[in-house]
Amino acid sequence: MKINLLVAEIGSTTTVVNAFNGISSGKPAFIGQGQAPTTVLDGDVNIGLKGAIDNLKENLGAKNIEYDELIATSSAAGGLRMTVHGLVYDMTVRAAKEAALGAGANIHQITAGRLRRTDIKKLKEIKPNIILIAGGVDYGERDTALYNAEKIAELDLEIPVIYAGNIENHEEIKLLFEETKSKLYIVENVYPKIDQLNIEPTRKVIQEVFEEHITHAPGMTKVREMVTGPIIPTPGAVMLASKLLYNEIGDLVTLDVGGATTDVHSVTEGSEEVNRMLVSPEPFAKRTVEGDLGVYVNMKNIVNRIGIEKLSERLNISIDEVKKLIENHKPIPQTNKEKRFVEELTLEAIVTAVKRHSGKFRHLYGPNGKKTIAEGKDLTNVKYIIGTGGALTRLPRRVELMKEIPLSNKGNELLPNKEAEILIDNNYIMATLGVMSKKYPEAALKLLKESLKIVAEG
Repeated sequence: MKINLLVAEIGSTTTVVNAFNGISSGKPAFIGQGQAPTTVLDGDVNIGLKGAIDNLKENLGAKNIEYDELIATSSAAGGLRMTVHGLVYDMTVRAAKEAALGAGANIHQITAGRLRRTDIKKLKEIKPNIILIAGGVDYGERDTALYNAEKIAELDLEIPVIYAGNIENHEEIKLLFEETKSKLYIVENVYPKIDQLNIEPTRKVIQEVFEEHITHAPGMTKVREMVTGPIIPTPGAVMLASKLLYNEIGDLVTLDVGGATTDVHSVTEGSEEVNRMLVSPEPFAKRTVEGDLGVYVNMKNIVNRIGIEKLSERLNISIDEVKKLIENHKPIPQTNKEKRFVEELTLEAIVTAVKRHSGKFRHLYGPNGKKTIAEGKDLTNVKYIIGTGGALTRLPRRVELMKEIPLSNKGNELLPNKEAEILIDNNYIMATLGVMSKKYPEAALKLLKESLKIVAEG
């Protein structure tokens, strides 16, 4: 059987392969899916990739499969591990962090100011895929970023380093890394002026560096033997799909609830009224990842947030039955009782994650009376709330759960309003279409609208 394009999602536990035909025809079609356990621990991710293609073959009833292209997203081998080092936490460090998260990184260390010995010790233990150095507005403070770069260069690590700080330091930074094992990438300043974010150039380079270096990760060394096109971090692919969709339908927020984390991606400028009240800038496209809010690996964190007694009331079962559900919790719920349990976990995860992602109004009192300011990301202009990931594409009450987000507003929160429409990634292919959009944006958009059941106008 001939297939135009295969897209693999190489996860930490499962590898999924999605098949598409007619990619360049104007009538792209999603024709099937296969999956198999990821084989990072076996030292060769291609074993799992081949297993997923074999499963696809079975599902399509094909004797053999030939494909023109294979592209991929990956969160295997720990995903994209990064450390971020800047000057002032609320300024350059925050800008660098936003760039890294938006690219799909898992940030394992953030430092502000000069690196201490304990910071350097921790950095070596983390063994990140990429180190990001920022600091100083353009033509402003220079010394902190240079000091941190010098300390990192002295380590002579075989790890790519991205410099996104004060442009006056470029020549010095090049000299520092000239004879080290670290490959250096210099990009535009993430924080060129006070209250100005410039995160897109850094975000783009992070994904390019990840693609170039992911093949050196344990178990990923042979991945280039099969993958013919780009490999990007899975969360970064969801962000690409969200931005693609924004250009078509407007302001949106995408929720991705997983077993270990809950990711929130928002693509919105916010309202003019709130923007005038903001005390610090927010990125147009923002991602946050809540590492404590997963419905499988981190299930007990969410149970503790809700409380066993409250879960017993909501599920209308005894406390002992709730305890049994906790003890026997599975990655994929089977019975109605298990599904209801996961729905309560998912509700807590999405409401908490969106509240952490979004901002609030605050009232300040001074000699001239009360003044209202806004802090954080403004989601009040969001027209669509999109659900992807296992929980929000498969649970029976997924739409009702997402409708609870606006209803949870205590009045001072910059959350979406009740008019926001709920869309579900029914085919669970949003990340897949994100990486597809790098080469085939029109086909990706058409397939995304089909999965979300957005009816074309006219």
